Amino acid sequence: MAVVTSGLAASAARSRWSPSWRMVLRNYLVHRRSKVFFLTGFLEPVLYLFSIGIGVGQLVEPFEFNGQLVGYAAFVAPGMLAASAMNGAVLDSTFSIYFKLKFEKLYDAVLATPMRTVDVARGEITWALLRGGVYSVGFLVVMLLMGLVDSWWAVLAVPATLLVGFAFSAVCMALTTFMRSWQDFDLVTLGVMPLFLFSATFFPITQYPGVLRWVVELTPLYRGVVLCRELTTGAVTWASAVSVVYLVAMGLIGLAVVSRRLGALLLR
Repeated sequence: MAVVTSGLAASAARSRWSPSWRMVLRNYLVHRRSKVFFLTGFLEPVLYLFSIGIGVGQLVEPFEFNGQLVGYAAFVAPGMLAASAMNGAVLDSTFSIYFKLKFEKLYDAVLATPMRTVDVARGEITWALLRGGVYSVGFLVVMLLMGLVDSWWAVLAVPATLLVGFAFSAVCMALTTFMRSWQDFDLVTLGVMPLFLFSATFFPITQYPGVLRWVVELTPLYRGVVLCRELTTGAVTWASAVSVVYLVAMGLIGLAVVSRRLGALLLR
C-alpha cells in the first residue's frame, strides 16, 4: 500500500490528473477487488425499502404531498435514498479517515509530496461521492422498476444525492480530525440515529408539532429528503432550492474546516 501511495503521489506533478484525483485513484486501487465492500452499501437501503416501504406500505393509504397524491412506498423511497447517501458519506469520512490519519499515517506520506491538505480533503470527499453516486444510480433503477418514480425530475435525484454526500462527508471528515480515540465514534451513532429517525423519511413533516417541526426542518438530512422526494414525485417547490443552498453551504464550510485541521495536525 505504501508503494502504491508513494508512486501515485510522486507522479501527480507530471500527470494531467489533479492531485485530488490522485487520491481518488489510490482509493480505487485499494478497494477495486472488494466487491462485497461496494455491494453492502447498495443492498442496505434496498432491503429497507422492501421491508418498510413495501411491507408497511400495504397498510397505509395514499396521501397528499405538495398537492399531489402519492403512495406510501413512493413517499418513503426518496427518503431512503437521501438517508443512504448520508450513511455512505458518514462511514467513508469517519472510520476510514480516522484509520488513515491516526494509524496508517497515510496523509503524512502524501503531504511529503507537492500535494496540499486541501487536495487530500477534496480527494477523499470525491471518492465518497463517487461511491455514493454508484449506490444512488442503482437505487433509482430499483425505484424505477418498482414504479416508484413519477416524474422526469428524478434524473436530478442522483446529483441531489451527491450533494447530500458532499455536505455530510465534508462535515464528518472535519469532525473526525477532532476525535481522540475509537470511543469517540459512539458520538457518530448518537448523532446519525436521531437525524435518520427525525427526518420525515417515514411520515410527513406536518405530523410534527410547532417548534419541533422547525427544529426538524433545520436538520441537514431533512433538507436532503425534501430535495430527493420533490424530484422523484415531481412536486417541486422552493423548498428544493432552499435545500440546495443549505447543503452547498454545509459542504463548503466542512471542506474549509477539514483543510485547516489537516494542516494543523500534519504540518506542525
